[in-house]
Amino acid sequence: MFDYIILVPLFPLFGAFLNGIFGVFADKWGRKFVHAVSAGLIGVGFTVLLFLLYRKVSFSLALIALIPALGAFLNVLFGYRWNKTLVHTVGVASIGLSFILSAFAFYQLTKLPVHERFIDVIFYKWLVSGRLSVDVAFLLDPLSIVMMLVVTGVSFLIHVYSIGYMHDDPSYARFFCYLNLFVFFMLILVMSNNFPMMFVGWEGVGLCSYLLIGFWFEDDYNAYAGNKAFIVNRIGDYGFLLGMFLIFVTFHSLNYADVFENAQHVLKYNGFLATAITLLLFMGATGKSSQIPLYVWLPDAMAGPTPVSALIHAATMVTAGVYMVARCNALFTLAPISMAVVAVIGAVTAIFAASMGFAQRDIKRILAYSTISQLGYMFLAVGVGAFAAGIFHLVTHAFFKALLFLSAGSVIHAMGGEQDAMKMGGLRKYIPATFVTAFIATLAISGMPGFSGFFSKDEILWYAFSSPHGSPILWLIGAITAGMTAFYMFRWLFLIFYGEERMDEETKHHIHESPYTMLIPLFVLAALSVVGGFIGIPEALGGKNYLHHFLEPITEYAYKVEGHHYPHFLEYALMLISTGMAFAGFLAAYWCYIKDPSLPVRFVEKYRQIYTLVYNKYFVDEIYNLSFVKGVLGTAFSSKKFDEVVVDGAVNGTGKSIYLFGSLLSRIQTGYIYHNIWGIVIGLLILLV
Repeated sequence: MFDYIILVPLFPLFGAFLNGIFGVFADKWGRKFVHAVSAGLIGVGFTVLLFLLYRKVSFSLALIALIPALGAFLNVLFGYRWNKTLVHTVGVASIGLSFILSAFAFYQLTKLPVHERFIDVIFYKWLVSGRLSVDVAFLLDPLSIVMMLVVTGVSFLIHVYSIGYMHDDPSYARFFCYLNLFVFFMLILVMSNNFPMMFVGWEGVGLCSYLLIGFWFEDDYNAYAGNKAFIVNRIGDYGFLLGMFLIFVTFHSLNYADVFENAQHVLKYNGFLATAITLLLFMGATGKSSQIPLYVWLPDAMAGPTPVSALIHAATMVTAGVYMVARCNALFTLAPISMAVVAVIGAVTAIFAASMGFAQRDIKRILAYSTISQLGYMFLAVGVGAFAAGIFHLVTHAFFKALLFLSAGSVIHAMGGEQDAMKMGGLRKYIPATFVTAFIATLAISGMPGFSGFFSKDEILWYAFSSPHGSPILWLIGAITAGMTAFYMFRWLFLIFYGEERMDEETKHHIHESPYTMLIPLFVLAALSVVGGFIGIPEALGGKNYLHHFLEPITEYAYKVEGHHYPHFLEYALMLISTGMAFAGFLAAYWCYIKDPSLPVRFVEKYRQIYTLVYNKYFVDEIYNLSFVKGVLGTAFSSKKFDEVVVDGAVNGTGKSIYLFGSLLSRIQTGYIYHNIWGIVIGLLILLV
């Protein structure tokens, strides 16, 4: 490999030669062409260098994670001096290069036989203490490469979108620094080959969410939202840490391979240890992936800039819990009680969060509750043992949820910062490109046939019914949620783009379509929201379900439970029912917000208490504030008194006692020699006695 590295410096040299001949002496090129030749050939040289390093697997995996970190490092050190073009070039290019290298890694992995698609790359020893030995190491396998492609691909589009959306922000460099850092930690999380490395990424995305949600920290509410996200996630992380400690005590290792390969030999099926470990790990997932009871931070995370909302909700932080459960399938399948808890929490969260989307007015907050609901679908999938189906919905959700948030950002950009859907209406004629992309995303999340969400959602519902860990009740909750999702998402679409124009004249005069830096990512995500589901078309519909087969090796060490075999016609029937529920939700939204817009007003007037309950999110935040927040503050007050009286009293009392004892002893220090002699004599007599 290194025989060809001599080619790398030849590209800049060739650029100097061309510019010298045609740019200086011949004076035939303009400045733009000179710049293009210089930058282009240096870029080619850099690409060749990356390709040569990529041939060495350890170099390639390190670069995938480290290039975003380098982008963040450069912007934090020099970004305040650079112009905005250089700032976003560094920020966007770093994620783009990571995506290219991830695509190369995917290609190389597919060339390997199925049973060899597990590549451990160990860089160095990180921690060694007794039996504990932790490496800084990465794992390349089907699950990690899917996550790497989703994280880098969707993040790249969000970075490009941010160029237009954040163009006028004074903290432009700081924003791109935080975005790059977020992607770096997410890559560490999904690429690690052991639990402590995963936890570094886990905590890193938590830190970056705090920084990005509270990005506009001059506003007290934004700072509060960042604090809320950080604190609620620490509660879940406490469970994750305890789960790791219990894994180490049980397996004497925190390496994935050691734990998962030996899980069936060390842990008893449905035993206490398997249940305790998995429930503690799931506690961490409920915080990071915003499930009941730790979901309350995610709606407030809308305080950050819209690209941040898209990044957190679509491709990074909130999917970490789903990834972790899928990664630990060898442990979870040994704990049917934990599997049932995961499935039930997922199903209940899905329908509960969907109901809150009915009454919200903020266009980003509606999408936030839709994220919580869709994450519930993913946990329903992994809870019934359909780990590949959960990851499939994670992938399709990344496409249409990023598209929804970025479309919402385009609306906010057009409306001069307005986010209240009740102050919009009829915008499709003002911003037609944004309307088309938002319409496609709404069809996808609603599970309309042919769109990506349809394939992944119905695969989850099928497994919720047919899996040995599933039940008809779980399927029914999922199917009802599908109808509810279609209703509140088309409500979102109709309130923004249809009906009467409810904005004031000044706002109406300034409405404009977004720049191409914002529209191009929307078009790409719209295409993915349409065709993204084709990688998982079920065999019942004549597809090959490529993603399912590609991810089969991740359940190699999972405990297998023989399931029921149902005929295809039952799958078709259930699919028709769930699709019918989605169409019913669409028709209900159409009737309420297009055909008879006075109907919701009459409903609110008649059922004011129900509307107030749902609009205020069932007062869960208020209940938490009274029971937990004030309870903790009250305990802190008592602890303060205990600290002042008992702890400080003991410390200060010890000091005062020594001072008093010293003052008594000082009385015998008179300075007279004969007193000292008498002291020596008395001391000798005491020793002799």
